[in-house]
Parts: sequence; C-alpha cells; structure tokens
Amino acid sequence: MTASSTTPSARAAGLPALGTQESRGLWLGALGVAIFALTLPMTRLATGPAEAAQLSPAFVTFGRAALAGLLSLAWLAVVGGPRPRGREWLLLALTASGNVVGFPLFLALGVRHVDAVHAAVIMGLLPLSTAAIAALAFGQRPAWSFWGCAALGSALVVAYALLRAGSSLETGLRVQWADGLLVLAVLCASFSYVAGARLTPSLGAERVICWVLVVSLPLTLPVALWSWPSQPVRAASWAGFVYVGLFSMWIGFFAWYRALALGGAVRVSQVQLLQPFLSMLFAVPLLGERLDVTTLGFGLAVIVTVFIGKRLPADVRQRP
Repeated sequence: MTASSTTPSARAAGLPALGTQESRGLWLGALGVAIFALTLPMTRLATGPAEAAQLSPAFVTFGRAALAGLLSLAWLAVVGGPRPRGREWLLLALTASGNVVGFPLFLALGVRHVDAVHAAVIMGLLPLSTAAIAALAFGQRPAWSFWGCAALGSALVVAYALLRAGSSLETGLRVQWADGLLVLAVLCASFSYVAGARLTPSLGAERVICWVLVVSLPLTLPVALWSWPSQPVRAASWAGFVYVGLFSMWIGFFAWYRALALGGAVRVSQVQLLQPFLSMLFAVPLLGERLDVTTLGFGLAVIVTVFIGKRLPADVRQRP
C-alpha cells in the first residue's frame, strides 16, 4: 500500500489515510476541533446564563489565558528551543489579540444570551472565514468547488440565525445582539489561526501557542486577579473554567497549529464544519439543553457539506 492510498473502510467513510502529510494534518485538525467543540458548552457552564451568572466574562477570558500562560512559561523553560525574532513578535501579538482576547471575550459575552446549541451553529462560519483569510494571507487560490461548499455551509448558518431571531421582537433583538458578538468571535478566531499558522514553520506548533500566551501574561494575569470572583462559584463553573484554560486555550492548539502547518490552512479549516454538531452533542449532557428539530436539521446539513467538500477537488494553487 502506498503512502497516499486509503483503506476501503476509510474511503467508505470519506476519511483520509494517515500516510500523507495532508492527511495527518486533517486528522490532527479533527482532534483539535473535537477539543474546541467543548469550548462552547464549557464557557456557558463557566459563565452561566445572564439570569444566573457565575464567573464573569472578563475573568473567564483573561483567567483562562493566564492559567494557560503560566503552564506555557513552565513548558518553554523545560523544553527550550528557538525564540521569536524580528517580525515574529508582531505576528505573536496579532495572534494573541484574536486568540487570547477577542475570541474568548466575545464568546463569553454571547453565550450569556443564547444557548450553547444555538451558538454552536453560528460557529459554523469559522471554516469559510478561516479559509478566506488564509487564502489572502498565503496567496492561495482554491477551486470554485471548494468555495461553493464553504459558502453553502455558511449560508445555512446565516439562515439558521435569521430563523431563530424571528420569534419575537424582544427575543429577536437579544438573539441578534448575541449573534453579532459570536460573529466577531469567529472573525477573531480565524484571524489568529492564520497568524499563528504563519509562525508554525519557524517556531513549531507547540511553541507558537506557548509564546502567544507568555507574551500575553503582563495583560492577562493582572486582569484575571482584578476580576477574580468575589461571590461563591459552583464547582461545575470552576470545572468549565479549568477546561477552557487547559484544553481550549492550550492543549487543543498543540494539535491545531500542527494541523494547519501539515495540511494547509485553507484545506484543514474545513474540518471546523464538524465543530457545531459536536458542540451541540456535548451541550445536551453537560448543560441539559435540548436539540430541537430545526437546530438538529441545520446542524446536520452543515456537516454534510464537510463530506461533499472532502470528495471534491480543492485544487489549492498559489497565485502567480
């Protein structure tokens, strides 16, 4: 069997073999997405809904980054390796602005006003947003079939958001406001993913996220201490906070940035279409939320575009 061949079972499932570099990137991307999929319900668990708040969005945002930053500092001290140089510091700062501040803050604010199941569908915009920014940043030109599948999945997400916002004026305004925050979270995440991917070849996937978190410590640690909760917080909310600090903010990026480097940011970004459905499934047992027919139907429709897009040629080329 050659490195690029697939087993019959893998072909039947539409999954890549492990032999090629791109395939390893896709599998690592799937692992990262599975870890990130728990971010939504765990953030909702940490903050609680607006009417029964637990940890503040500010503390969850900066506290989780401070926790991961301290772990990163210890990891870099033990492992060592190359340090950022020149313009790499600027890319680290840009990555931090999205990963450390923008995405978690807008996410924490948004999920206070909508269920994690609802927010999971909005996160379906991540693949198209990441692919578009990556194509511009890396000078790539994906085929029209690739963009067609990405646009179809994103259109389903937008249709879902509009449908859910139309129930009543008060609820609609609240949902639209929350959806706007979630879209900002998506843009911040996509921007930081691509900026971090540019650093991976020189620093390595693990060092990228660690340096991002370490350079952010002068901001994240003081704000985390300042926003430390003054009221008792339930154990489940602390558990959600520990997860987003340890896994969502740190370990998940070890796999994700390595995946972007191996498989290409444009191609691997489409694995994120799996994330909304996984987040929905996790939210049911963790938060006691329900999957209604509309949400489940839109979620499944978005996932179908993953497998359609996987079977169509991406034909990613560098622009002349």
